[in-house]
Amino acid sequence: MINAIQYLEQNPSMVTLLKEKKASLLGVTELEQKAILDSFDEEVRLESSGLWF
Repeated sequence: MINAIQYLEQNPSMVTLLKEKKASLLGVTELEQKAILDSFDEEVRLESSGLWF
């Protein structure tokens, strides 16, 4: 799964396709895919708010 996350970090357009259900991650359950996509949403919110953790 870490390879999938690294790929998505390098190819943010794929995150959009996954959210629009125009692509899927093979070998990743629906729950895992949701968690991955949620983590990308959270990163965006943290960056826009200027908070650092």
